[in-house]
Amino acid sequence: MHGYELRKRLNLMLGWGRVLSYGSLYPTLKKMLRGALIEESTASTPTSRRPKIVYQVTEAGTREFERLMSEVGPTAWEDDNFDIRFAFFSSTDMEIRLRVLEGRRTRLQERLDRIQRELSMTEKEVDRYAGELQRHGVESVEREVNWLSDLINAERGNPPAPNLGTPPTTAETS
Repeated sequence: MHGYELRKRLNLMLGWGRVLSYGSLYPTLKKMLRGALIEESTASTPTSRRPKIVYQVTEAGTREFERLMSEVGPTAWEDDNFDIRFAFFSSTDMEIRLRVLEGRRTRLQERLDRIQRELSMTEKEVDRYAGELQRHGVESVEREVNWLSDLINAERGNPPAPNLGTPPTTAETS
């Protein structure tokens, strides 16, 4: 793909929460070229006078991708890397997916416990809006922990836990 198409596809995969800028994309492509993880060629198009640079993953690039996707340490479930790893889960072994999901859930549960302790200590010291922001943070982390638990259960072939926050569907009541 050429850079514009690559950026568009990655932004679509990663969703609205992460936008890949050209300022990040092109330096990364150059670094990957230097590492022989990708190669570039030019392709002429009938609508442009200037040929486009097209990038192709090399065998070394494929091996590096597979190596990175098989890592299951803390970097795999941290905020900066989890979304990208998750976007490529279909290329990952189930055991690795489970370890990454469980690691992320554990990390978020630790964060949630810390935030709740801090919230109870500072509730009387913060104004209404700061308190609301803290409450929003707690709810966001709780939602992600529940989502991760559902994904882990699905990976293991277990049915998801009932969601007590929404009314049952027609199929659930019949």
